[in-house]
Amino acid sequence: MTVNMTKGQAISLQKDDGGALTAVRMGLGWQAAPRRGLFGSRTREVDLDASAVLFADKQPVDVVFFRHLVSDDGSVRHTGDNLVGGVGQGGDDEAILVDLQRVPVHIDQIVFTVNSFTGQTFQEVQNAFCRLVDETNGQELARYTLDGGGQYTAQIMAKVHRAGAGWQMTAIGNPANGRTFQDLMPSILPHL
Repeated sequence: MTVNMTKGQAISLQKDDGGALTAVRMGLGWQAAPRRGLFGSRTREVDLDASAVLFADKQPVDVVFFRHLVSDDGSVRHTGDNLVGGVGQGGDDEAILVDLQRVPVHIDQIVFTVNSFTGQTFQEVQNAFCRLVDETNGQELARYTLDGGGQYTAQIMAKVHRAGAGWQMTAIGNPANGRTFQDLMPSILPHL
C-alpha cells in the first residue's frame, strides 16, 4: 500500500513483515505544462535532472547525477538522463536505485533533488512527483506529489536516512534555485 506523503512527513523503510528493505528506487516524474499563447496552447519540453547527494556526518561525500551515474562505492545508481519528461505518462522519467545493504556505514543520509538544467521554472512543469519503490518486488511504498508551480528552478524532494538499524524516508519538498546539485547545496544543508 502506498503512503501519500506530505511535506516534512517521515516513514520507516521496514517491510510489513518487520524485515528491512534491501534495495529501493527513487523515481521522479514530470510533464511539461501547457502554455497559452496567441495561437492556442502548446508545451515546451522541460529537462529536469534527478540527483542523489550522499552525506556522511552532514558533509557531502559523493553524488549521483546524469554526469556521474554510479556512486564511487557502487551502492547508488542513476538509470540515465531524460531530456523531456512525461515519457511514461505518469511513470518514472528518471530513477535512482539505492542498494541499502551496500551503502557504506559512514553514509547516513542520501538527499534527492531535481533541478532544471536549462533554467526553466516549475511554472512550466505539471504532475511532478517522487516515489519510493521496493526494488525487489516493484511495490510503491511512498509518493510525494509536488503541488503547484513556482518561480524556482529546483526542488529538494526527499531524503532517506539511517534510523537506528534501518532507514527512513522524509519528504522535504523545499523549492530552491539552481541548475545543478552544486547550486543547491545551501538549500540542502538545513534539511540534514
